[in-house]
Amino acid sequence: MAIYEKYIGRDRDSFSSLKDAQENYRISCPDDFNFAYDVIDTLGREKPEKLALRYLGNDGEEKTFTFADMSRESDRAARFLYDVGVRKGDRVLLVLKRHYYFWFLLLGLHKLGAVMVQATSMLMAKDYTYRCNAAGISCVIVTGDDDCPKHFDDGNGHYETVRMKFVVGSNVPDGWRSFDAEFEASPAEWTRPTGDAATKADDIMFLCFSSGTTGYPKIITHDYRYPLGHIMTGVFWHRCVDGGLHFTVSDTGWMKSMWGKVYGQWFAETAVMVYNFDRFNADNILSVIEKYRVTTFCVPPTMYRMILQTEVEKYDLSSLVHCNTAGEALGPESYNEWLRRTGLKIYEGFGQSETPVMIASIAPWTEPVPGAAGLPVPGYDVNIIDEDFNPVPRGVTGEICIRVPDRHTDRPCGLMLNYNFNEEETDNAYRGGWYHTGDTAYRDEKGMFRYVGRNDDIIKSSGYRIGPFEIESVLIEHPAVLEAAVTGVPDPQGIRGFLVKATIVLKPGYVGSDELVRELQNFVKKNTAPYKYPRIVEFVESLPKTFSGKVRRTEIRRMDAEKYKKN
Repeated sequence: MAIYEKYIGRDRDSFSSLKDAQENYRISCPDDFNFAYDVIDTLGREKPEKLALRYLGNDGEEKTFTFADMSRESDRAARFLYDVGVRKGDRVLLVLKRHYYFWFLLLGLHKLGAVMVQATSMLMAKDYTYRCNAAGISCVIVTGDDDCPKHFDDGNGHYETVRMKFVVGSNVPDGWRSFDAEFEASPAEWTRPTGDAATKADDIMFLCFSSGTTGYPKIITHDYRYPLGHIMTGVFWHRCVDGGLHFTVSDTGWMKSMWGKVYGQWFAETAVMVYNFDRFNADNILSVIEKYRVTTFCVPPTMYRMILQTEVEKYDLSSLVHCNTAGEALGPESYNEWLRRTGLKIYEGFGQSETPVMIASIAPWTEPVPGAAGLPVPGYDVNIIDEDFNPVPRGVTGEICIRVPDRHTDRPCGLMLNYNFNEEETDNAYRGGWYHTGDTAYRDEKGMFRYVGRNDDIIKSSGYRIGPFEIESVLIEHPAVLEAAVTGVPDPQGIRGFLVKATIVLKPGYVGSDELVRELQNFVKKNTAPYKYPRIVEFVESLPKTFSGKVRRTEIRRMDAEKYKKN
C-alpha cells in the first residue's frame, strides 16, 4: 500500500470517475500531522532503500538519496538548527537554488517546528531587508552562488531580527558562518519533540511571499496540513509512478517547487529529479529525461515552447508516461506539437501560491483541452461567482472562488492560513462563504474552466470586459510570436475607454513590421471574438517579469501611462 492511501483511505485507481472522486475523496489529517515524521521517517523505516531524490549538479556532480538517507539527514538538520539556537516558531530563510541541502533543511525545520521561508537567489538588498523584517527572520542560510552573501550584506544595518547567517560553499565571507562545516559536524540524532515543543497540524509550517505584481509582496502562510493538499497534485494530477522519477523544473525559491519537488511526489513514493542548472537549456533538459529515465514531467508552457524549438526526436523520451503544465496559456499549437512529437498529452492545471492544484485535467477522468484549465479537483469545492457571491451561468466571466463556509473550521487541506499575519486582510480573502482567488474565468459549453485573468488585469473597452489571457493564448499560437502580454491603454479619443494593446516578443528570424501587425490583428479576429483584437501592437526584445517569471502587466501599464502622457 502506498503511503498516501493512509490519508485518503483508498488507491487512486479505485475511483471510478471524476464524479466518484469529487463526492468521495476525503483527507484524514491527524491533529499532530507532520510530513517529515509521518511520511519521510515512516518511508525511511518501512522502505529504506527506495530512491527519494536524484541530484545532478551543474558541474556534473551526481548524488542519490534514499528515504532512509532523507530521514537521517533531516534528523541531522534538525539537530544542527537546534544547536545553533533555532527554536520552534523561529523563521529561517533558505536561499539555496536547487542544492540538495534544501531538502534536508526543509524537513529538519518541519521536525523542529521552525518556520521555513523560501526565496530566490535573484534578490537584492532591498528585497532581503523587506522580507527579513516583514517575516521576522532570525536565521539566514544562503548559497554562495550569484553573490547572495554580498547582496544580503548590502542591507546590513537594516535587519531588525536576523541573528545568524550561514553560507553554503567553500567561500565564506566575513560575518558569515560555514554551513557545510557545521552541518557535517552535527550528529544525525533527533527525537520527535513532545508537549509544548511538538507541532500541531494547524501550526505555521512555512511561509512564502507573493510574486508582487502590484505593491510589496504579501506574506502567505501555510500550516502542517498543507502537504496533504498535494496528494491531489502529485498522486492524481502528476500521476506520479510508484518507484518512478518525477521532474518539475523549478528553483526552490518558488512555490512551484512545493508543488513538484517534495510533498505530492513523496506521497506517491516516486523519486524527485533535481537538476541544479544555472540557465535553462532545452537540450540539457531533454538529456536529463533521457539519461535518468524520467517518468513524469512538469514545466510551464514557455519551457514547452522552448523545448519544441529543439530536435526533440533525437532524444529517447520513451520513459515518460505523463506530462503536465501550469502557470500560463499553453495553446493548441504547443499541445498538438508535443503530442505529435512525443505521443504524450499535456494535462493543464491551475492553482496559486495560496493553494495546491485546484482546477485541472486529470487522467483518466478528464481529457485535456488546450487552453482550458480543466475542472475542479476532488477535495476543493470551486466555482465561478459574481459580486453578490452567486455562481454565474456558463459563458459568463466571474471570479474563481473556493467554497469555505468558515475558514477556522472548514478550510480544506492545502489552502493558505492567512495573509501577512493580519486578520483583516485574511478576512477580506475569506468573505461571503468563499475564498477569493482574485482570478477570473468562465465555463465553456463542456463546463471546463477557461482562465480570463487577474481582476486588476481586466480591460474595459466599449462596454466589454476583456481578459488578457485569452488574447495572449491566441497570439502565442501564431508562428512569429514567442511571448505576448496584453494590457489596456486609454483611448485618446475617449470613446472606447481603453484600447487593447499587445506587447510582443518575436521568435528568432521574425522582424516587426506594419504588415506583421495587421497579420496578428487578423489572426486574433479569426481565432476569438473580433472585439478583442489588439488595436495597438508593440514589438519588444523582452517582457518585464517578476522574479518567478510572471509577466508584470503593471509595469507595462506604468510605461504606457508615461508614454501616452508625453504624447
